[in-house]
Amino acid sequence: MLSNRFNHALTFATELHAQQLRKGSGVPYVAHLLGVTSIALEYGANEDEAIAALLHDAIEDQGGAATGAEIRRRFGDMVATIVEACTDADSTPKPPWRERKELYLSHLPTASPSVLLVSASDKLHNSRSILQDYRAIGESVWDRFKGGKTGTLWYYRALVEAFRLTAVNPWLFAELERTVMAIEQLASASSEITR
Repeated sequence: MLSNRFNHALTFATELHAQQLRKGSGVPYVAHLLGVTSIALEYGANEDEAIAALLHDAIEDQGGAATGAEIRRRFGDMVATIVEACTDADSTPKPPWRERKELYLSHLPTASPSVLLVSASDKLHNSRSILQDYRAIGESVWDRFKGGKTGTLWYYRALVEAFRLTAVNPWLFAELERTVMAIEQLASASSEITR
């Protein structure tokens, strides 16, 4: 069962991200946080992992190291450690996109099961959103991403391969792979049409 700690984390996450929207969609960012947390819970998250899922983007998007310290103070070392490991940059300006993504990928093989659960839940929610938006608006979906179409497809395929090597949560990783394959198939079909 989830305790009042989770309720406090939900309030904190909502306050932190209150002014943030999902890229290009106008959807309040909290929808993503709730989606990631739902996936994590469905795949067995304990309370610390669920709280980390709620806060997984807080350091990266809402205050850097100071926010990380506040997460540690409020929710403890385990939550803070998971959130830190799910963060690909805590500085402004952020390092170049490809550099950040390669660094993030390089740490996955040695990440803890808790980090892998939250990270894969995040990537599954993101890939589902990409697939849904791709079906709705077509090629313009790629304009939302710093890596564009080529870079984004590379990154999600590389994530699938990195998670597969860990063999920690095979059902979650298989669902991520199915979603990424659906995006790749749609992208391939779209490329055939434009030739």
